[in-house]
Amino acid sequence: MTERTGTISSPPPRLFGTDGIRGVAGQYPLDRPTVRRLGAALVRALSKSPALRLLVGRDTRESGQWIEAELALGAAGEGAQVSSIGVAPTPAVAYLTRARGYDAGVVISASHNPFEDNGIKVFSGRGEKFSEEVERQVEAIVSDASWRAPEGEAGPVDRVDLIDHYLDHLRPLLSQRTMPADFKLAVDCGNGATTAAAAKLFTTLGLRTVFIGNAPDGRNINLNCGSTRPELLGHTVVQGGCDMGVAFDGDGDRAIFVDEYGTVVNGDAVLLMCSRQMQREGSLRGSAVVATVMSNIGLELALRELGITLIRCAVGDKYVMEEMLARGLSLGGEQSGHIIFSDYLFTGDGLCTALNVLRTVTATGCTLGQLAAELVTYPQVLLNVRVREKVDLDTLPAVARVAKSVESRLAGQGRLLVRYSGTEPLLRVMIEGRNQDEIQAWAEEIVEVVREQLG
Repeated sequence: MTERTGTISSPPPRLFGTDGIRGVAGQYPLDRPTVRRLGAALVRALSKSPALRLLVGRDTRESGQWIEAELALGAAGEGAQVSSIGVAPTPAVAYLTRARGYDAGVVISASHNPFEDNGIKVFSGRGEKFSEEVERQVEAIVSDASWRAPEGEAGPVDRVDLIDHYLDHLRPLLSQRTMPADFKLAVDCGNGATTAAAAKLFTTLGLRTVFIGNAPDGRNINLNCGSTRPELLGHTVVQGGCDMGVAFDGDGDRAIFVDEYGTVVNGDAVLLMCSRQMQREGSLRGSAVVATVMSNIGLELALRELGITLIRCAVGDKYVMEEMLARGLSLGGEQSGHIIFSDYLFTGDGLCTALNVLRTVTATGCTLGQLAAELVTYPQVLLNVRVREKVDLDTLPAVARVAKSVESRLAGQGRLLVRYSGTEPLLRVMIEGRNQDEIQAWAEEIVEVVREQLG
């Protein structure tokens, strides 16, 4: 008798992370053959009749044009019609995909990363980020060796001029309100995708503006500027006598603010001030806000006093979006400045966030600094402990006991988060509470037990 040995096929390589595909431009998975193959795989995964219509936008990185061309050639080889809006914010692609009847939208950007990196993320025809189910399907098609991507030289992609339609969608957020005549706004475009769109938007709204980070050269995106480096913006606000400032990241889906004193105002403060204003206006659906596990306990407590529930989810604006969709909510976001106003778009939008903050400042008659001061940020301790293996913590009674003891001591006025790192052999212990010394001691107490069990 002949024994037949079956082979167990391994799952296809993961291409998509929490925010699309990301890597060094020119290296796998962002080398030319793989990008071309990805373009074809997207169409195969979404195949329908008649031919798919794809809309592509990119940020200012020098690699963006050839990635766009390779992806478009792969998609066109499978029968898709591909159009490009050139340099444009990520949310513009998301909005226009839905509003103009495209089957999918593709953004070529690595957000806040340095210029050497790039990335690809895809939006559905509803303007929502691809589900993980569709991402796994695309990965399986890319790894299937039974088919080949089209050959030939990748050339320019057909251009469409649609940015004004996106800006027209945003303008009503502020145009019905009158900003003080002497109000002065500083804007840092991060030498990225918002450079042209932000100038057109704020100028047509009649705002007095000072722009920085608005001279992209293909290599200076996010270089000492933008939402991850707001120091220059703070200096500009103070030296220029501005009332506030806003900084965008490379692809324009997040915004970080500085107040009149140059102090940074992050996404937690924005969620608080905007939810309070939306509550007054009757537009805060469900009396709830979605934020990630990284948002400070101070936000949760402040919202609780307003009768607003904070719903937490995993880190990543795609998870914020999914939770908002599932619950029918109108506001959610992250500390990092990804804020989603679902009445306008189901993804983070830096320009939309800026207009909502300006609207709130105008409606309340307060300065940004006064509004941000309403958020009392609690002290935080984050400790990492190296572990030999990632064991289910529920199976370790000693760890469970010390964690439960710390939670009881927090007594609803703080927060404990114990989780493994997704990329390293580390267990992370994060505690927020009223007293820095107390939570430091409690975190070290947990770490000591974890070392005994897993070190």
